[in-house]
Amino acid sequence: MIYNSIIETIGNTPMVRLNKVTKGIKGSIIAKVEYFNPGNSTKDRMALKMIEDAEKAGILKPGGTIIEGTSGNTGMGLALTAAAKGYKCIFTMADKQSQEKINILRSVGADVIVCPTNVEPEDPRSYYSVARKLNKDIPNSYYPNQYDNLSNTAAHYESTGPEVWKQTEGKITHYVATVGTGGSMCGTSKYLKEQNASIFSLGIDTYGSVFKKYKETGVFDRNEIYPYLTEGFGEDILPKNVNFDVIDRFIKVTDKDAAIMARRLSREEGLFVGWSCGSAVHGALEYAREHLKENDLMVILLPDHGTRYLAKIYNDNWMKDHGFLEERAFATAHDIITSRQGKDSIFTIEKSSTIGDAISLMSREGIDQMPVVEGSEFVGSVAVSVLVEKIINDPTIMKKQVGELMEGTMQFVGLDSTLDVLSSMLNKNNKALLVRDYQEKVHIITQHDILKAMTA
Repeated sequence: MIYNSIIETIGNTPMVRLNKVTKGIKGSIIAKVEYFNPGNSTKDRMALKMIEDAEKAGILKPGGTIIEGTSGNTGMGLALTAAAKGYKCIFTMADKQSQEKINILRSVGADVIVCPTNVEPEDPRSYYSVARKLNKDIPNSYYPNQYDNLSNTAAHYESTGPEVWKQTEGKITHYVATVGTGGSMCGTSKYLKEQNASIFSLGIDTYGSVFKKYKETGVFDRNEIYPYLTEGFGEDILPKNVNFDVIDRFIKVTDKDAAIMARRLSREEGLFVGWSCGSAVHGALEYAREHLKENDLMVILLPDHGTRYLAKIYNDNWMKDHGFLEERAFATAHDIITSRQGKDSIFTIEKSSTIGDAISLMSREGIDQMPVVEGSEFVGSVAVSVLVEKIINDPTIMKKQVGELMEGTMQFVGLDSTLDVLSSMLNKNNKALLVRDYQEKVHIITQHDILKAMTA
């Protein structure tokens, strides 16, 4: 068959049974391998849909410029579509994205602007904000906004969902996908559940993202947000494409577990996949070991290709330096917690307690700083050195509430954060760090902990 342009080859990707990484697990586990799309990722589907819907609505006109914030894969899909249809492209990306992604986008004719990762979404420097400003400043430009553009979900409802249903002959019982913008999970899941309401949808989240807790509690907890390395999913916002009603459960996967599983898929299954694919499979297998039955059929969406990560997870030196291989250069937050052998305790003080109560607790327990909580939320911190100085100047503050004098919240970090990362984050503004373990228990890491780990 001869196609008229590259965009006609999007979709109809193959499904491949996983055989080796699934040993000992009941049921069948199938991968939907999306790197067979021309842009090597599932994002090609929604990129084409967003552009064609914009054309139909008269928003995007001939000779226009497409401007989008992307982690790389959406940009590639948009760039291919733009090349086929005659548009220009400008993309903004967070600086944590791989150099391969930046190079690929530039090679297909796009302009790429790299923005800082660790800023609030509303910050004018964020890749969200820069894209929106460019859209306002450049005439005849179109900002698809993959996060809130419901054409994203529609693309997967119209293509990925029907493909999965047809390829499994309607026998699918579980659907698994990473959740970022939400389109590939929610569009596909919505279609599948309309065919069979009992199909279970498992969303894969990452540590440092808000989705899992929001699904379980309805609370958007900023304490859940901290830097992580895995690219392409997890968010510090709630995109409109994320429909929590069609996601039955979330599982979080660490950067390390995701990287190791991606390498296993390449070596053991011959699937040279991207980092988030490792997240999807690791989380899926974690669920499957406990819940999958003999006749169940689980489908896992593998979003992209390994070529995007040659300098990262497929580089042994990079893996060692980040503590992801056994011969590692640095210990991690997880190692510090494990070394305590369950004996550590984190002391907190309620926001409504008095400064006197806080001083008494820290003196009794021999600690010089602790988090401030309001119910189950971490809302601030107090330190002996700061309080003593204030008490000397004004002894009456002993009766004031902690909330009146507390400092900023201690920053949460990922379990995989290495000593070099942890030490760089401890400064006059962050006197200690917080980390949640796999059971969601919170631990504190101080400068003393890091010094002890470095000299062990």
